[in-house]
Amino acid sequence: MNLLRAASTVSLFTLASRITGLAREAIVAATFGAGAWMDAFQVAFRIPNLLRRLFAEGAFSQAFVPILAETRAKDGDAVTHQLIDAVATALFWALLVACVVGVAAAPVIVWLMAAGLERFDGAVLMTRVMFPYIGFMSLVALSAGILNTWKRFAVPAATPVLLNLAVIAAAWGLAPLLRRHGLEPILALAGGVMAGGALQLAVQVPALRRLGVLPRVGLAPAAVRAAWTHPGVARVLRQMAPALLGVSVAQLSLLINTQIASHQGVGAVSWLTYADRLMEFPTALLGVALGAVLLPQLSAAQARAEPGEYSGLLDWGLRLVLLLALPCAAALLLFPKPLIAVLYHYGAITAQDVDRTALALMGYGVGLMGLVGVKILAPGFYARQDIRTPVRIAIVVLALTQLMNLIFVPRLGHAGLALSIGLGALINAGWLFVGLRRAGLYAPAPGWLAFGLRVLLATAVMGAGLAWAAQAIDWLGLRAHPWQRVGLMAACLAGAVALYFTCLRATGMKLRQFAHRG
Repeated sequence: MNLLRAASTVSLFTLASRITGLAREAIVAATFGAGAWMDAFQVAFRIPNLLRRLFAEGAFSQAFVPILAETRAKDGDAVTHQLIDAVATALFWALLVACVVGVAAAPVIVWLMAAGLERFDGAVLMTRVMFPYIGFMSLVALSAGILNTWKRFAVPAATPVLLNLAVIAAAWGLAPLLRRHGLEPILALAGGVMAGGALQLAVQVPALRRLGVLPRVGLAPAAVRAAWTHPGVARVLRQMAPALLGVSVAQLSLLINTQIASHQGVGAVSWLTYADRLMEFPTALLGVALGAVLLPQLSAAQARAEPGEYSGLLDWGLRLVLLLALPCAAALLLFPKPLIAVLYHYGAITAQDVDRTALALMGYGVGLMGLVGVKILAPGFYARQDIRTPVRIAIVVLALTQLMNLIFVPRLGHAGLALSIGLGALINAGWLFVGLRRAGLYAPAPGWLAFGLRVLLATAVMGAGLAWAAQAIDWLGLRAHPWQRVGLMAACLAGAVALYFTCLRATGMKLRQFAHRG
């Protein structure tokens, strides 16, 4: 299997998802601005997203995918299908209970998340509307784990596009309708989120059916009892316990930061969210894509007892992280205001909103290498079903992040929160790297010094070009000429990419070396 081609496929669809996601954010920002109602929506949307990352893409995927890959490698497809059905049944009923409890407890959840909101009641209402989104996305995570194990990466990577399109349609179509009927138009976005979740789940079904692995959810009491007593479900639950603690640490940090941001004044939650959305573009395009490809391959290498292949997979992933994430980090640090202006500076978004969001983006940019690196390094432990080590590291990093908040927030405001997250991610990634080395799971292949120097030189040249463009062009002043501004941005980014890879080639870099076959 050509891992670069697989990662490129995931990245291509993830690129489409992130482009439509940025379009979604730009349209929503221009329509609703960064006021109290937008803060309320961002908090309400963050709650199911937090739980999605906690249970679905987080603890569940980390526990389920390695066990699924191991079962298929050792016991064959028939036993694997039984495991899938049992896990799907247990997951479905657990989600049903969780959604009912979440809707009922929405006021308490919002208070814990952001007690300082001006539109607290609006956030509660939207939380109740959107809470079942966690159910849809957890089942999507189950489907994605199955499809990725069968080396079908395209559908899981492409489905987030549907959420973005649904929210855009709600902002353009449903919001004006609500306004005409005297209702708050931003409530339309909650409906768009729910429609997007349902669509994402629906498109998994044909792909699973074609492979003959469509999960069968048991509805009868006997089937439910059998699912919960299935040994594979018990293994997943045992693995989920430490994984849940580990992911909880990261999400607890997000919850604390959201609570702090809600007390930093109107707009702070939205500024951080807009910056976070842009930061997630390279994080998802690189880290999530590589992690989705690597975890099943690492799990299979572990099941086959091939330590050389295991280390080689990690080395390949880390080189791609340095090659692609370092220039992205430089762009976020040296070119933040142009990026924010072109994406968001329309309609209700003011120049002050651009400045505040750019400061937050720079804070995130400091830690981009860590945020992407964790997506590669943590699977090195998960594939061995060692979730405790990343958990212990994450707990310490959480404490360090909050200590940094005490230092940075009084001085930098909302941007201090982003900086603390970025620095915490760097510490997390560095600690994971040292842990893999000390455990003998990863040995760097020859050539890292020359490779790193080439990347650093090319990044410095590219960064100088972006820094010049950021100062030479009046990005805010071009608000009245949006297409001219978009064209200049496209030219700057295309030129930066060309300059970067030209420098790499000039120093002898051979990009064909990354076409690794696993």
